[in-house]
Amino acid sequence: MLEKDRVNFLFADARNLYEDAMEMLALGKLRNAADKAWCATKRATDALILARTGEVPRTSGQTMRMIRQLRRQDPSLEPLRARYGYRQSFLHGACFNDGILEPEEDIIADVQETMDYIHDAEDMATK
Repeated sequence: MLEKDRVNFLFADARNLYEDAMEMLALGKLRNAADKAWCATKRATDALILARTGEVPRTSGQTMRMIRQLRRQDPSLEPLRARYGYRQSFLHGACFNDGILEPEEDIIADVQETMDYIHDAEDMATK
């Protein structure tokens, strides 16, 4: 698969995972919604990294290292890097892994804001 096609595939997958997260929210499955939103965040970040470096990180730790490296080269990536770290810690770590599902309104807002993150990653991928 060509690199540009792979980037587009990863962003499409991120959008699909976001839709899954919204479906889980509608079903009242907050923990699953948080996990799907986290997965969408990681896929969008991986697409950005691929677009900028030609490499796809395999783990969330590699994604974090690579987005930090990119941020050093392009400081405009700092807000996205910070959001990635927050989402990794809160949506993946606290909500999904640890089952901490309060405050519920914060989790719902973070899940819903995932599409904003995806759009921002897409914008940064083209810079």
